[in-house]
Amino acid sequence: MLSLHSCGCCYRVSTSRAFKFQTSTSFSASNYKYRFSTARRVIASSGSEKEQNSIEDNKRSNYSGVRLEETVDNGTRSGKLRLDNWISSRINGISRARVQSSIKAGLVHVNGRVVDKVSSFNVKAGDEVKCTITELQQLRAVPENIPLDIVYEDEHVIVINKPAHMVVHPAPGNTSGTLVNGILHHCNLPNFEFSNQEALPDTEDSEDEFKSFDSDASFREGLDSRLSMASIRPGIVHRLDKGTSGLLVVAKDEHSHMKLSEQFKLRTIKRVYVSLTAGVPTPTTGRIEVPVGRDPNNRLRMTAVVGPVSSMKARHAASRYRVIEILAGGSCALVEWKLETGRTHQIRAHAKYLGVPLLGDEVYGGTKNMVLSLLRPRTALSLHGQVAQMVSRLDRPCLHALTLGFQHPHTGEQVHLSSDPPLDFDEILSLLRRIGSERISLSKHPISS
Repeated sequence: MLSLHSCGCCYRVSTSRAFKFQTSTSFSASNYKYRFSTARRVIASSGSEKEQNSIEDNKRSNYSGVRLEETVDNGTRSGKLRLDNWISSRINGISRARVQSSIKAGLVHVNGRVVDKVSSFNVKAGDEVKCTITELQQLRAVPENIPLDIVYEDEHVIVINKPAHMVVHPAPGNTSGTLVNGILHHCNLPNFEFSNQEALPDTEDSEDEFKSFDSDASFREGLDSRLSMASIRPGIVHRLDKGTSGLLVVAKDEHSHMKLSEQFKLRTIKRVYVSLTAGVPTPTTGRIEVPVGRDPNNRLRMTAVVGPVSSMKARHAASRYRVIEILAGGSCALVEWKLETGRTHQIRAHAKYLGVPLLGDEVYGGTKNMVLSLLRPRTALSLHGQVAQMVSRLDRPCLHALTLGFQHPHTGEQVHLSSDPPLDFDEILSLLRRIGSERISLSKHPISS
């Protein structure tokens, strides 16, 4: 049963089933903009000058052909502001990656000279900048008639309840059958170009925050690094890993994409996950602040890095967790996670660090043999057959993106969405409860927002 409530301050969408526990999703999102005064500004399209507010018309066409001519203000500190950052701050709503593409295409001049280096050029007061926004690349993904579980949709955003086993975006090895293919059949999406330096934030279980999807995807697929090039990802603001189910928001226009990406960067997006773990975390509530980096012995896996991290290029990662329910006599647990950062496989790596890998997570130690070894000694003989069947059907990490909260990119209203775990997760949970269940009081072990 789906219920929808809307009011002047928020939207709330939830699904109701036997799976229930308390979560808190209230938060506030802050606006983030570069602020500079302007000495001279001309924005033109198709060779003719227009007023600044005409850029709204160009948003509809993804800014293609928009021109900026401006002198950098005296308030800008010398050597402190990259060219791409400065340009993106002057054209409201455009993504930094789109500006970077224009720079690489030779469409940006500073003091009459072409600048084609993205990361090594800083602007200073008095510099005269001329920029023309490049055309977007042709979309690589093709529409496919794939059923979608749409939790919320308006003219600017769409929120999907992604099923497990579905890849979010076409990539080497997964060129069709993805969420993007299905969304393109459902509605038109603008094309967004991302460079290897640009942010594509991650809800847990996907790519690192502000890191190229293609670069990481090539590692995961074991492909040659030459595949790690810029990619078109229509509307995608963040991702979930193939095996993870749950909520994912997609932008329908470039302004929405920029605003949502900004919220991920500032970590004002609220994300709550639930998992089933092999074992019970000790203590039953806590905060893990352990860097996550790629495992040098297995490029498909991340690892929590304790001690010096420079050699492994590990990045700061922090997760809060709370045991909701101890299951099967202490063999397993239902655990809630709230992310402070969004690193690749963050929850899975942190769960392994705690010694409680997710059920079904073969990569991080939650293997079928391990799960059976935990459950059999604590399970009545009458249930051994059902347990064996349940374990044999484990084909993904038991992880679900339960709650998603964000500030609507156009209205500024708070959107709070939730969706219960899918049937496979619920069936496993029900069987584990039959073996044994102990609820953990929320008042005794709160998890802060």
